[in-house]
Amino acid sequence: TPVQIKEFGAINKIDFSPVPPYNYVVSASSRIHIYGRFSQEPIKTFSRFRDAAYGATYRDDGRLLAAGSESGRVSLFDVGGKAPLRQFEGRTKPVHLVGFLSDKYRIFSGSDDYSSILWDIPSATEIISYSEHTDYVRCGCASKVNADVFITGSYDHTVKLFDARTKSSVMTIEHGHPVESVLLFPSGGLLVSAGGRYVKVWDVLKGGQLLVSLKNHHKTVTCLCLNSSGQRLLSGSLDRHVKIYSTTSYKVVHSFNYATSILSLALSPEDETIAVGMTNGVLNVKHRKPEEKNENSQKKRQPAYRTYVKGRTYMPKQEDFCVSKPVKRVLRKYDKLLRSFQSSKALDAVLEPPIMLHTPEVTVAVMQELHRRGTLRSALAGRDEKEVNLLLTFVARRVIEPRFTPVLVIVADMITDIYQPVVGQSAIVDKQFLKLQQAIGKEIDYQEELLEVLGMMDTLFATFTKKSDTCLEENKSNGVTEIMETNR
Repeated sequence: TPVQIKEFGAINKIDFSPVPPYNYVVSASSRIHIYGRFSQEPIKTFSRFRDAAYGATYRDDGRLLAAGSESGRVSLFDVGGKAPLRQFEGRTKPVHLVGFLSDKYRIFSGSDDYSSILWDIPSATEIISYSEHTDYVRCGCASKVNADVFITGSYDHTVKLFDARTKSSVMTIEHGHPVESVLLFPSGGLLVSAGGRYVKVWDVLKGGQLLVSLKNHHKTVTCLCLNSSGQRLLSGSLDRHVKIYSTTSYKVVHSFNYATSILSLALSPEDETIAVGMTNGVLNVKHRKPEEKNENSQKKRQPAYRTYVKGRTYMPKQEDFCVSKPVKRVLRKYDKLLRSFQSSKALDAVLEPPIMLHTPEVTVAVMQELHRRGTLRSALAGRDEKEVNLLLTFVARRVIEPRFTPVLVIVADMITDIYQPVVGQSAIVDKQFLKLQQAIGKEIDYQEELLEVLGMMDTLFATFTKKSDTCLEENKSNGVTEIMETNR
């Protein structure tokens, strides 16, 4: 159920604090009220205005508040104080637009004398004034990306983009109707303007190219706002409706209906609360309904044990046709990690003691697969002392096994190459490197001895072959008599 609060006059601006607890400030009549998220009475009031107060806005840190007035004065307040910290004077016409630049030390304002002014907060002086609009300046916003860029919208049907480093506007966009509200996307690339019955989206990076023109309201659109993720755009209108658009398709996905015409609209930073100000002075606040968890609901009763064992003892008859149930293949942890290309985690999974000790062929197979993919080096890198010790222990123990040698020699070579710069920093790792060296040294000695034995055997076999060849040749030359004598 929405909370409705009656103000003293039409509500021209609502702004949520960007920092917790996300209070919001309401500008109505000659007062500015700060409300708590769930309070129906103001927790702070600024009433030192001779006439109407307009456009109260929070700074990005939520500590300062700026507001315009009917007399043309811009006032700066501390949220914790009462009297204004600064007052910026020099204009006699009403100031409806006030905002902070993203550097937090400058304020821009828009007046009914058609001017847009940049003020310096520390010195309370005017930095630069722009008089390019030809009608009331009633809306604007600052870029969060560039601290020198701000935008103003006017009743002369134009939106102008100003850069504080230049003496004139750098871009002008023709909206086609008196502009009531403007909005920049967080990226700073898209601009939304509202005026007449139209909400238009412009591409600033393409020089103000029109992307979308929306005409979903029946009367003038007065206010705009974005949600925290930038995926929803909200617009309020004099036709008593708030329309919610998807920023991917720019189609209306939801709509709220209110009692009277809407002048202002704001959404809390975590999209929990929507506040709407109307022409009759009513502030309507809606909170998102919390998800209810029914703790008293009984746990669903599970079937009895006999349900699961039913039919287990049934013996098929001769004429029955038996359908075999397909066996679901369950992948091991390292297989799942390999399928998702998580090389380092897959190697960790096969370096667990049960796998290394009982099925070392699995560990080596995963290493071989990673080498085939070209990701073995990255999987071996970036390990701490304990993990390197585990790797070297496995390699030193299994490298001498003929079935593992081709793969583990490559692994040992990569480990040595990667961790050579840190040799000498850990006694444990150095010890394992020495063990690996000894294991490989012994294997080389065995291979050399085996080669010597093979050489001896080759020589013996060669000698036997020559002797048998010689005997055969002599037997052939002496004839049958010799063969018989030899046999005897």
